[in-house]
Amino acid sequence: MLLPDPESGVTGRIRVTDEFGSAGRLARRARDARDGERRSWTDHDDERRRRESGCSAGALAALPPASRHFTLHFRFESDALTAESTALVPEILETVKGLAVPEVIVVGHTDTMGDASANLALGRKRAKTVSDILVKAGLAPTTIEVTSHGEGDLLVKTADNTAEPRNRRVEITVR
Repeated sequence: MLLPDPESGVTGRIRVTDEFGSAGRLARRARDARDGERRSWTDHDDERRRRESGCSAGALAALPPASRHFTLHFRFESDALTAESTALVPEILETVKGLAVPEVIVVGHTDTMGDASANLALGRKRAKTVSDILVKAGLAPTTIEVTSHGEGDLLVKTADNTAEPRNRRVEITVR
């Protein structure tokens, strides 16, 4: 059963990854049993979704809260956050502090300017900067995992040595 993403409301996208690669699929839309109309699960109310899925209300309530995702951007060749990203930090902290047992994954990224190994190090430096901000605000360092993809996972695909501000980012997953 696919549940709607709580932030976007979109249902039906799944990505499966194994040793042979990765594949993304759009799941087929559900067919309404009463009128045969095809519609997405997001068109159903919660009670109807519970009945049709066969899950009890208790089982759905026992699910962990959905992960929250944040993206922070950086200035060129720097580990300094942009002003817009700095403004998101309180919301991230509030989200993390609202969980009983939080897990925070911080992944640094860069654009393709410069050497790939230097970009890997810069991505890690950016992720560490964000981790330090969160720890300074009171989060336990043991709840935060820091890693870097450097230029290996571009948000906006570009050629080598292309400055792209949207690729200079740290992605944070809170679960």
